[in-house]
Amino acid sequence: MTAGPLLLAVAGLVHPGGLSAATAHRWVHLHIVLLPVFPLLALGFVVLLRGRPRLDVAGVATVVAWLGAAVYAAGYTGLDAVAGIAAGTVAGQSGDQAELRRLVLALYDAGDLLGRAGVYALLIAVLAGTVALGFRHGARVLAGTVVLLGAGYSFIDSHIFWPRGVLTMLAFAAGFALWAWAATQPPTRRPTTISSPAEHLPL
Repeated sequence: MTAGPLLLAVAGLVHPGGLSAATAHRWVHLHIVLLPVFPLLALGFVVLLRGRPRLDVAGVATVVAWLGAAVYAAGYTGLDAVAGIAAGTVAGQSGDQAELRRLVLALYDAGDLLGRAGVYALLIAVLAGTVALGFRHGARVLAGTVVLLGAGYSFIDSHIFWPRGVLTMLAFAAGFALWAWAATQPPTRRPTTISSPAEHLPL
């Protein structure tokens, strides 16, 4: 669950701060490598909510979380392909720089729509996952939820750029780790009432 965000944090350390003809080659190759990595950010919802969902509130929340995670994985992969690979390829071409910049900005706009839709879906998955895990493990899941929601909000416009994007990925890793910790704790049990032996004596 933490491998995906940690890998993205490392990638953010070498991610070019901007796209230009000089950085286009590295920009393209980095985003090709990251194609299978961005979807790993949603793996926590699969691992922690694994199992056949029941027909109750927790089960419905589980399905919503899975759907949100799937939409994120598709949307952010689209961002990676369009604003990463495609835009980088265009920026590295020779020709009219004004026209190339116009094409890159158009690709950015398309990729940004896909990425934002994916992150919003990820935030919905966090809220639904909180409901599902809360039914199983109680209020202890809320610490991870707060961290994940903060990371998701930052992720809307931070991507993985240093420094905020890297810190955002580290926050995702911390949030999923807190959820995992909550899921491994023994369930909270209500104290049982011990009856007096005298209550069972025949009258």
